[in-house]
Amino acid sequence: MMKKIYALAILLIFFSFNIIGQIDTEDLAGSNNPLEYSASFLTIAPDSRAGAMGDVGAATSADYSSMHWNPAKYAFIESDMGLAVSYTPWLRNLVNDINLGYLSYYKRLDKKQTVAVSLLYFDLGDIQFTNEIGESSGQHSPYELSFDMTYARAFSEKISGGIAFRYIRSDITGGTEVAGAETKAGNAVAADVSMYYLNDKLKFRDYNYTLSFGINISNIGSKISYTDVQKDFIPTNLKIGTAIKYDIDEYNSLTLAFDVNKFLVPTPDSTENDISVPEGMLQSFYDAPGGWEEELHEIKYSVGAEYWYANQFAVRGGYFHEHELKGNRKYFTVGVGLKLNVFTIDFSYLVPVKQNNPLANTMRFTLGLDFQALRMQKREKQG
Repeated sequence: MMKKIYALAILLIFFSFNIIGQIDTEDLAGSNNPLEYSASFLTIAPDSRAGAMGDVGAATSADYSSMHWNPAKYAFIESDMGLAVSYTPWLRNLVNDINLGYLSYYKRLDKKQTVAVSLLYFDLGDIQFTNEIGESSGQHSPYELSFDMTYARAFSEKISGGIAFRYIRSDITGGTEVAGAETKAGNAVAADVSMYYLNDKLKFRDYNYTLSFGINISNIGSKISYTDVQKDFIPTNLKIGTAIKYDIDEYNSLTLAFDVNKFLVPTPDSTENDISVPEGMLQSFYDAPGGWEEELHEIKYSVGAEYWYANQFAVRGGYFHEHELKGNRKYFTVGVGLKLNVFTIDFSYLVPVKQNNPLANTMRFTLGLDFQALRMQKREKQG
C-alpha cells in the first residue's frame, strides 16, 4: 500500500543524512552502523556563515543565527536588535522542490540580557499518494518545523549562559496509513543548555587576539512518534568548540574555529528503544558494540576560517568530517559575506569529498538586518 510514497519518504531521510544503515550484527565494530534518530532536519546548518565554515559555530562570534549553534553567544552580540532570514535549496541533485528556510530575531534587554526567537521550516515538496493498484488517492505536502525561544545572560565580562526551548513538529505522511499502520504527525519539545567564554583583551607582542570557547547540549527533550507503536529519539547533540581571532591590523582580521560534535542517542542494536531519554544520553558515551573505537567514530569534526577586510567583506572556508561507518559526510565549504551598514549578505557553497554525493552543490543564502545600525542611519540623516 502506497509503496511509492513510503519509499520516497525513506529515501529522503536516508540521503539527507545517511542515518539508516545496514547493520551487521555479527561484526558491528567493522560495519556501517550509523546512529538512528528522527527529526534529522534539526541537524542541518541553517545559515550561510556557519555553512561556509564547515558547520562550526559553538565558539565563533555571536551573530543572527546563534540560536542554532550556541544560544549563550547572544549575551555578547554587538547590536541591540537584529533579524535574519536564510534559504537553502536542499538535495538539488536529487529533487527540485525541497527547501530549508530559517528566520531568526534577537533583542537585547540590557547590557547583560538578550532574548531571541527563531523558526526553522523544512519543506519536503509534494508527494502523490496511490493505492494498491496504483490509482491516485490524494496528495500531501510533507514538512518539518521547529520554533525556538531563548534567553541568554552574561554572568561576567567573559562568561555567559543560555537556555532555549523548542517545539518540534514533523508531518511526513499526512496521517495516511503506511504498511497497514495508521500514522500521524510527530510532535516533541526540547531544550538547549549552553555556555560561552569570550576574552577579547588578549595581546601578543603588538597584536590583539580574541579567544573563545563554547559548549551547547541541544535537543534535550521528549521522543517523537509517527505511530502508536514506536517512539524515536530526536538528535540530542553535544557540541564543544573553540575559536581564536587574530587582528592583523586595523583593516584585516582572521578567525580560526574548531568544533566537535557527538549525538547523545543510543547506538543501534546496543539497547532497546524503550529506554528513557536520560538513559539514552548517558549510554551514548559507552554503548557502542565496537567499544571505545566505535565511540570515537561517532564524533564529528569541523574546522573553519573567516577573513574580514575592514569589517565589510568576508571570505570563509571550512571542512566537515564524519566517519565513514557513521554516516560518511565529508565535505569542504566556501563562502563570502558582505556588510553594508544596515544589511548583511552571506553566501555559502558545499563541495563534497566524493562525487555523486546528494549534498553536492548545496548553496545557502542569508540576509540580515541590523536595527541598531538602521536607527543610527536615520539619525544621521535627520541631523
